[in-house]
Amino acid sequence: MEVLKIATAGSVDDGKSTLIGRILYDTQSLTLDKLEAIERTSKQKGYDYLDFSLATDGLVAEREQGITIDVAHIYFSTPSKSYIIADTPGHVEYTRNMVTGASTSQASIILIDARKGVTEQTYRHFFINNLLRVKDVVVAINKMDLVDYSEEVFNEIKRNFEALNAKSNYTEQNISFIPVSALHGDNVVNGSTQMLWYTGGSVLDHFESLTQEKIYNTGTPRFPVQMVIRPKTEEFHDFRAFAGKVYGGDLHRGDEVIALPSQQKSRIKDIYFYNEKYDTAARRSSVSITLEDEINVSRGDMLVKANEIPTISKEVEAIVCWMDNKSLALRNKYTLQHGVNKVLAVVTEVQHKINTDFSGIDENVEQVNMNDITKIKLKLNKAIYSDPFEEHRTNGSFILIDNTTNHTVGVGFIQA
Repeated sequence: MEVLKIATAGSVDDGKSTLIGRILYDTQSLTLDKLEAIERTSKQKGYDYLDFSLATDGLVAEREQGITIDVAHIYFSTPSKSYIIADTPGHVEYTRNMVTGASTSQASIILIDARKGVTEQTYRHFFINNLLRVKDVVVAINKMDLVDYSEEVFNEIKRNFEALNAKSNYTEQNISFIPVSALHGDNVVNGSTQMLWYTGGSVLDHFESLTQEKIYNTGTPRFPVQMVIRPKTEEFHDFRAFAGKVYGGDLHRGDEVIALPSQQKSRIKDIYFYNEKYDTAARRSSVSITLEDEINVSRGDMLVKANEIPTISKEVEAIVCWMDNKSLALRNKYTLQHGVNKVLAVVTEVQHKINTDFSGIDENVEQVNMNDITKIKLKLNKAIYSDPFEEHRTNGSFILIDNTTNHTVGVGFIQA
């Protein structure tokens, strides 16, 4: 079954957790004990409705304050798809959590309170979706029940968001506008009888209709080697295969490939999934590959098609979201992990800070602190084989690790 990962974003009290709880409730994905707990807590609080935000806000502080603080992953399924929803916090101080939640998502929901319209937070949420190249975005205009389900209010917010979209440089992004009331269930899973002027589908209808072409960015095949398989049994005495996951595109039996960094050439002999052979390794599939020639390939190496070689360099220019309490330090040594490959890295230059409201850049950077998004230059002790993030989400991203604390201090997106 196809798995679709969805990131959510919204300002405080926009109803993000309620929307997710409503999806779980209307798809009958809540367990009986969870539903009973929601009913009991809602009554204790004196509500005359079910507080669906309790289905996702798991931390005590979240329930006390009625806000989302940490990223929560919610799982549910329909007959046609499995879903993973990353419920991310919307506050500016949790920008790093938003980046984390959206980094592996193929689609996104941006919530807007119909009473407030497009706010500064909306700019930030949309900016992060653009930065991370999330291809499908649903703008859910929530709390329509509080504006009498007004079509005029919906159209005004839509116009304002389209003006914001005009500032984006991501032309492949698909944006859909859906008026919803998460509290009452209008256009969340089921349609609405209150907004007959809206002729589109519900939020879930939209995600059910998405195909792989609509949610995955195109790219070139990349096969980072995670393990070399050598059974050394009598039956497989000379067997030698390379296990990993295919990213960006498909690989086929007979394709001419180059092993990086050695740049030795060979052809794909066989493609295995467990003990079955296949002619094609589709992107995002985990397989084992054998080659026609005995060439040196180890964990951390990469197999690519002979005519589609990535950039091989010891210097990287990247946009980084800083995630640590300790500020970024020039000339400090970090470990850069690019896929399964780890190299030592030094930040040689901080070029500028990027404003997340689409207002441009700030070149007077005195310090890079938590949640800042900056453009930097890195020097590595060993070359990596990368693509620009705009062309290849997986092979164009990395994390930075502090060597003294072993904390992940930054996530990076390689530039051209």
